[in-house]
Amino acid sequence: MSLTAERLDRIQPSLTIAISTVARKMIADGKNVISLSQGEPDFDTPRNIKDAAIRAIEAGQTKYTDVSGTPALRKATAEKLRRDSGLDYKPEEIIISTGAKQVLFNAMLGTIGAGDEVIIPSPCWVTYPDIVTLADGKPVLVPCPQNNGFKLRAEDLEAAITPRTKWFMLNNPCNPTGAAYTAEELRPICDVLLRHPHVWVLTDDIYDGLVYNGFKAGTIVAVEPRLRDRTLTVHGVSKSYAMTGWRIGIGAGPVPLIKAMDKLQSQSTSNPSSIAMAAAVEAFSGPQDTVEAMRKVFEERRDLVVGMLNKAKGIHCSTPDGAFYVYPSVQSCLGKTSAGGKLIKDDEAFALALLDEEGVATVHGAAFCYPGYIRISYANSNAELIEAMTRIQRFCEGLH
Repeated sequence: MSLTAERLDRIQPSLTIAISTVARKMIADGKNVISLSQGEPDFDTPRNIKDAAIRAIEAGQTKYTDVSGTPALRKATAEKLRRDSGLDYKPEEIIISTGAKQVLFNAMLGTIGAGDEVIIPSPCWVTYPDIVTLADGKPVLVPCPQNNGFKLRAEDLEAAITPRTKWFMLNNPCNPTGAAYTAEELRPICDVLLRHPHVWVLTDDIYDGLVYNGFKAGTIVAVEPRLRDRTLTVHGVSKSYAMTGWRIGIGAGPVPLIKAMDKLQSQSTSNPSSIAMAAAVEAFSGPQDTVEAMRKVFEERRDLVVGMLNKAKGIHCSTPDGAFYVYPSVQSCLGKTSAGGKLIKDDEAFALALLDEEGVATVHGAAFCYPGYIRISYANSNAELIEAMTRIQRFCEGLH
């Protein structure tokens, strides 16, 4: 008899985490590896946020809190969403979880029945389909090709909706492509959703503070308030505030949904870390100049990486509007042999050979449900990025 439950056989460990773990082990073993595989800012958490956590510890804020998070953080979250996104949520319409991933998990496990369908534009974050599958749902992937900017067309969303569709998930800006939607681009998508009142909407906006060249990412409820009563807006502190290890995610939506998620969370993790929540209050309510400083650095890095990648033989990389990833095509490199003698039969073989021969860790596109590409995170120093791009150029030059 197998130890593990059948449901675990339907999913796989996060491939982004797995590849980052391999890279870290190679570095620990003394290998010269540059890891561009994990979605984590290289900046330290800003000083004012760390100081808020220290004050919370010294003030004894180390006890259990409400399952959905402290009133102070839910209030600060409501103010942050109003200030940055034009959204009007009350504290009781907000839940705080141990990372945005738990918000997604609670929402799917708390609402999906066996066979319910969830529409996910692809390329997509590796976790979306597996969370749906774990909840006994069916991920419905809608391809969004590079020639359309990796963005979903309204007519493709319309064609994917069936009577079994329960949710539509949108990541804006997107991991892994960096593709982002303006309010104007979301309008036809909202029009489709208005025609299908049985479909709930999950908009994952965690990267919306990291956009470039004056771009402004839209969000569903701000574009179409009539969708408010069936939309969950997901956010967090990990990306814009360089707080990945603090594990604070937020969900904002109608009270019945938030109560269902609270019920599930009460029987799993209960409340998030009280200290991390105190830090998150400062992140949302305190000075925002560090966010803008980090954003400017990411914009410079994006331009550096895109420029150097497009000089690599056989690689084509479009310029993303947001997040801190690029998603270059390696399709012209497939079917060739590396300088080290490895056959590059697919994007995974490309990524593995690149790691083995040049010490650059990336994530292959098949992990994001869209093969023929690799994902590169540019959340590294300029010096590391220049060296990594030089190695990628050399690797591609050696393909024959």
